[in-house]
Amino acid sequence: LLRFTPDLEMSNPLKDVEKIIEKRKKEADEFYASIHKAQASEDERRIQRQAYAGILWTKQSYIFDVHDWFDGDCKAWPPPKSRHLIRNQHWQHLNSVRVMTMPDKWEYPWFAAWDLAFHCVPFASIDPKFAKDQLWILLFEQFQHPNGQIPAYEWEFSDLNPPVHAWAVWRVYNMDRIRTGEADRNFLERCFHKLLINFAWWINKVDREGNNVFEGGFLGLDNISVVDRSESLPDGATLEQADATGWMGMFCLNMMRIALELSKENVVYESMATKFFQHYTYVAAAMKHMGSRGEPLWDKVDGFFYDMLRYPSGKQQRFRVRSLVGLIPLFAVERLEMDWIEPFKEFTGNFNWFMKNRKDLVEDVVHQCDHGGKTTHILTIVDEEQLRQIVKRMWDESEFLSDYGLRSLSKAHEAEPFCFGGKTVGYEPAEAVSKIKGGNSNWRGPIWFPTTFLLIESMRKLGKAYGPTFSVEVPGQEEPLTFKELARQLSDRMIKIFARDENGRRAVYGGSEKFQNDPHWRDYLLFYEYFHGDEGAGLGASHQTGWTALVASLIDEWRK
Repeated sequence: LLRFTPDLEMSNPLKDVEKIIEKRKKEADEFYASIHKAQASEDERRIQRQAYAGILWTKQSYIFDVHDWFDGDCKAWPPPKSRHLIRNQHWQHLNSVRVMTMPDKWEYPWFAAWDLAFHCVPFASIDPKFAKDQLWILLFEQFQHPNGQIPAYEWEFSDLNPPVHAWAVWRVYNMDRIRTGEADRNFLERCFHKLLINFAWWINKVDREGNNVFEGGFLGLDNISVVDRSESLPDGATLEQADATGWMGMFCLNMMRIALELSKENVVYESMATKFFQHYTYVAAAMKHMGSRGEPLWDKVDGFFYDMLRYPSGKQQRFRVRSLVGLIPLFAVERLEMDWIEPFKEFTGNFNWFMKNRKDLVEDVVHQCDHGGKTTHILTIVDEEQLRQIVKRMWDESEFLSDYGLRSLSKAHEAEPFCFGGKTVGYEPAEAVSKIKGGNSNWRGPIWFPTTFLLIESMRKLGKAYGPTFSVEVPGQEEPLTFKELARQLSDRMIKIFARDENGRRAVYGGSEKFQNDPHWRDYLLFYEYFHGDEGAGLGASHQTGWTALVASLIDEWRK
């Protein structure tokens, strides 16, 4: 044992250690008791507390001066010239001496930008200042590239991660505001300014042809496709991505909401809210109607979004892979209640003008809903009929719906794999057969917390927008379900991964009898990277509490 003390000498330095430990345990118990929700079971409180402990454990010093790494810190012993030919050579401004939240404390220190965004949501419940500081770090001049890109992760800062940073900033801001009763506008405003630069980078870099359909990069879904989405395609082809375009629609709507929030104290931001509303319509309309040569990314026959491979000759090929790629457009959801936006005079005037004069853009991506005598405009890429079709596929146990959440690839591809160019995409509920990006990345079937968490949020937003009487027919249910009920059931399935079932077993531990039955192990949880698509067993990194700690947020929000 080690005890820190200001005294130079102590005759019995460990005399009070047991009392101190008991005091700290009591303080911790009191702290978590103030956080747990009344309707959470004892087991759910145990899960939540260990998830929070896990993300606190992921804090780690991240020290990396990229310039010194390339040029060396001693002129007498310069590094080999070959070092300048490897990754991150364009990131020599990046200089970190920071404590950061890591995906997995057991590995070497590294951060991942889109992982970190999800980490900050559960962090906001126990340490909101740390959550806000973490989100700001990646926007700080010593991290964000001068061109606006946010560094992805250490093994390739220039790789493309989904643009979820604005979502995380907006969500953490609101969690902090609701919990403390104070709105940290300074945090929101300074993040917004840097996110503007990041948005411009996306538009200029990834929408190369200016058609508002985005292409290129893994975007966090690693090996879900039959082509390497970070590499140039043969014959000058481009891959127009349903998920990339969906992410950008979500980015626009996040920025619109932040701008409107800032407009409450500074009317200048109303014009920025207008800009992002209109840009959302360009992105959404392009995805729905145009593609780049008249072909939409929405397939009317299948009722699903697919990527489109386009060649310079004009030839096109639709990638009929039913995966998260086709569900991600649901992430782009917001509502504008006319009563609520009325005080924003400039924004409301611009909104009404655009709705009247650009019907060609808004007619299928801004939907009017009247209930309770009030008008709400629902901003979503899918209309009601498309929404019903895509939710029906999502809620089909022979496709995406698992007892433990949503699969990243439809189970239908187990019997009917998709083939292209000698490569195959088939349903893999556990570890991937194809080893890329570190060897354990698999988006061809397993369940992941971050993407399901965002879909739960989308269902909840749709429920508020359409009202409590709107419901959808889904497989396996005698009665139609409201969006709120869909969100609740998805949350319950995710929580069920960790909770004991009627036989006292936890799905997360699968067939490991030691962890299932041994009294010294069964209540101590591991928070895995992803989970078996059929059985819910933990897979990948076993201590990747970061984004899997979102289970604590689900308990917090659905056990009120």
